[in-house]
Amino acid sequence: MVEIRGHNFPGRAWGVYANVHCGIQLGREPVELVAGDVVSAVWTISIEVLPGPDFRGPAVQGKKGERFVYLTWGEVGADGTFTMFRRAKLMLADVAAAARSSADRVVATVDLSDSCGAPRCARLKPPVLSLIA
Repeated sequence: MVEIRGHNFPGRAWGVYANVHCGIQLGREPVELVAGDVVSAVWTISIEVLPGPDFRGPAVQGKKGERFVYLTWGEVGADGTFTMFRRAKLMLADVAAAARSSADRVVATVDLSDSCGAPRCARLKPPVLSLIA
């Protein structure tokens, strides 16, 4: 189990986007969307660790040896449609390295705004990411 705790959200509006939200990506779809102006959010995802190590679960993306989970940013339209404009990657090899063999849960704490105040994107790594098993 991986618990992602997001904080320091960039706000509801950014650039040309007026209704910014963030969520976990399952396949091609965002789920558990939260508004970009919340104080904090928690997403809990089930991930199975396989030999190798490799990973499996509904939120797991990428090819073997390079698996990750997306935090996806987008604008929610008046009709409820989500239009993705940016994503951040939580690399599962980083999560596995932080976990002890007996850990059944890893907590990933993520600063979700970059140094310009924009929604954070690209690979998440310290100091904007901290992992605790």
